[in-house]
Amino acid sequence: MTASIRCVLFDLDGTLIDSAPDLAGAANAMRAARGLSALPYERLRPMVGSGARGMVHAAFAVSPGDTDFEALRDEFLQRYAQGLLQRTAVFADMVPVLQALERAALPWGIVTNKHERFTLPVVQGLALHERAAAVICGDTTPHSKPHPEPLLEAARRIGVAPQNCIYVGDDLRDVQAGRSAGMRTLAAAWGYLGEREPIDDWGADVVLKKPFDLLNWLGLP
Repeated sequence: MTASIRCVLFDLDGTLIDSAPDLAGAANAMRAARGLSALPYERLRPMVGSGARGMVHAAFAVSPGDTDFEALRDEFLQRYAQGLLQRTAVFADMVPVLQALERAALPWGIVTNKHERFTLPVVQGLALHERAAAVICGDTTPHSKPHPEPLLEAARRIGVAPQNCIYVGDDLRDVQAGRSAGMRTLAAAWGYLGEREPIDDWGADVVLKKPFDLLNWLGLP
């Protein structure tokens, strides 16, 4: 194992869990209610990392500042809250990764921009709440990523210095937050990635092609 690493922190959506089916389902339910055809899942999946803003824009071509945006965003969040765990699951290849970390007595935690009212039911529903050493949500601290404070708060709660943590995420903001916090950053290429800069241009220390690559990088069996 990389000697100085004492903790692994994960982004949630697109890194640790696959929530895109339920988020896309909420967006398409809104379209169906308006007599519109469903959008292909492949079109909606990349926008998940942009949250409600990205999903509403993908579904209705509406952006913050537009007349209908706030009402559509609120409806989207309400519909999503009603179906948080219909198809959301831990990525299958992440299951043995978490088990390997636990066998190595290497604590892991979650740092997400998703607000507590959505994060905590999902984490509990997937039975991760008793395993994660910390769960930091988008409204746990006064700042959200790319600000480093959520990651620093996770390190404080776990009792590990930031320089002894790594952060794994599937968005440019994850890399920016991790670097600002003084952590090594690993970009998750299996995630949602969005439609912005290519993952190789994010400046991460490592780009992980698949979850098992994390174990190889840590030197864990």
